[in-house]
Order: sequence, then C-alpha cells, then structure tokens
Amino acid sequence: MKRDIKDLLNPALRNIAVYKVDGGQEAAVKLNQNESPFDLPFWMKEQILEEFRLEPWNRYPDILPFRGMDAYADFLGVSRDSVIMSNGSNEMLYTIFLACLSPGKKILIPEPSFSLYEKIALLLQADIVSVPMQPSLDFDADTLIERAKQEKVDFIVLSTPNNPTGKSLSSQDIARIVRECDAIVLVDEAYIEFSREHSALVLIEECPNLIVLRTMSKALALAGMRIGFAIANPLLMAEIAKPKIPFASSRFAEITLQHVLRYYYLVTDAVSYILGERERIYMELEGIASLDVFQSDTNFLIIRVPDAQKVFHALVSSGILVRNVSGYLLMENCLRFNIGLREENDQLLEKLQSL
Repeated sequence: MKRDIKDLLNPALRNIAVYKVDGGQEAAVKLNQNESPFDLPFWMKEQILEEFRLEPWNRYPDILPFRGMDAYADFLGVSRDSVIMSNGSNEMLYTIFLACLSPGKKILIPEPSFSLYEKIALLLQADIVSVPMQPSLDFDADTLIERAKQEKVDFIVLSTPNNPTGKSLSSQDIARIVRECDAIVLVDEAYIEFSREHSALVLIEECPNLIVLRTMSKALALAGMRIGFAIANPLLMAEIAKPKIPFASSRFAEITLQHVLRYYYLVTDAVSYILGERERIYMELEGIASLDVFQSDTNFLIIRVPDAQKVFHALVSSGILVRNVSGYLLMENCLRFNIGLREENDQLLEKLQSL
C-alpha cells in the first residue's frame, strides 16, 4: 500500500498555512496591501516600453540583474559588490534564509512581525525564538538583546519599520543589536522611506554581520514589477548570494527601476503626500471616541476597534477593503489600512465615523 502523499513531503508543511488576503482584491477603495496610491505616469511607461521593445526577447537576461544592481548601488552610494537584486524582496528573503538557516539553527523574530519570516524558518526547520513587542506595539530592544545572548541565536530578523505594527526601532537600538549580538542581523527596511528613523545602511561597512533588505513595492510604487534588494558587506554578500535563483529578474524590471531612479523626484513627491495624509488621518481618527489609533512610521495605520470582524465586513460591504490583523499577537480587534488618495481616505474616515 502506498504511503499518504503528505508523508512524502517536507514535514514542516504540516505547520504552515497558505498565504491569503481576506476580502478579495476588487474594491472601489483598496487599502489592504500597503500599496502606493500612485501608478507610474503614462509618459514614463511609454519610455520604459519603448526601451524594452529593443531587447532580444529570445535571450535569457543576465544570470543576475547586474545593470539594475549597478543603478541601485550608484543611487545608494555603495559598491556594487555590496548589492544584489531579486524578484521582489520576498525572493530575497528566501535566498537569505537559505544561506543562513538550517535544522537546529536559531532565529530570533520579534512578534508580531511579517509572517513570511516564520514560514521560511519553519520550512528550513530552524528553531524560532520569539520576543513579544510591548503592549504599545513598540519594540523591546533590551529584551531582544538579552534573549539573543541567552539563546545564542544565529540569526536575527528585524522588520523596521515593522509590518504589521507600523513601529520602528531607533537607529541607536539597531546599532546596539548588530554590535552586541553574535549573530547575522537582517534589517528589513521595506517602509524606510516613511520612517522618522535613519536607515541602517550607514552600518554596512562597519558591521560585517549586517544585511539590509529593501523593496521597490512601497515608496517606489512598483509592487507589480517585483523588485527587491539586499545590501551587505561584500564578504557576506558573496556567501548569501550562493543560493540565489539565477535569471529570476527580468530585463523589464531592470529598465523600469532605472527610469524610476532617474526621476526620483516623483517618489519624493509621493512620499511627502503620503506623510501629510498619514498625519491628517491620524488626527481625524483620534477624534473618534470608541477607536484607538497607533502612531505609524509606515504608509499604513493601525486602529483598534470594539469588534474588528464586524467593522471589517461593514467596510467591505461599503466597497472599502482594509486588512484585519486581529490574528497577530497583541493586536486583537486591530485593522490595518494604507494611505490612499485623498478621496479614498475621506471615504474611509466617513465610514469609520458613521460606525
């Protein structure tokens, strides 16, 4: 008799759920995936498409997207040997975790945090050390360092600014963790453009155990293009690049990145708008008595309501899609929504006030 098909698979799969987004994708006001409300302008798309038409579509791209890596290294002012580009930062996470984790290795993950960290760690059968956030949803840096030393962890992942809480570690606390902990430290800066804190990039040359992760999906408005980067000391980068999937990034993505970096003032303008709207919405929400709103360093806000499931469905029925994040530790009855266009934000505020 043949074995159950599940017995032939990685046993870690039994503890992993399929990633999904509740509420579907179609809504008049879509604020559930932390996307930019601004698409690239038509004239830029025309330039990108015209350049891509001249590419040989029958040929593989480079093994690694060297032209995109060169462009981003120049933009950051670091050496190209410190930079690697991926098909979205999620692919880069898999690459880094594959390079750093194996059965028995210990990874420290603050909780709550981006769910993909735990998923990949489970797949690689690493031991997870969880450190809860404070009740305010802020990081507890002292406990992070203490637990890292006690447990002798091999790898630490810090989403800062953090998804789903919206809070940042201070630059000083990041430096303390990187310097004091005998571990590789991955600092995921997906939302750094919206943060009040400085990037950890300034520590790269000094700290050989630091990796900084970036995405082009948020501030650069390229979620559909799938572009991510890791930046690290060249010696560490040479090692974490070994499991990288070859040919994973398209020339189309590289060309798009180069054009967006060339006209970066568009990104700066969009970020400025989002920060202004974030502050306006925060102040409006503070005036709603039965609702708590948390300060944010990202392009989204977290609110706590009396009944998140009820409010979530009321919003969906009104054509407004947000994210119910109540399942995370410390986030019972919390909803998350990104900053949209002003008229979208006003619709959300009006509905929340009526509820």
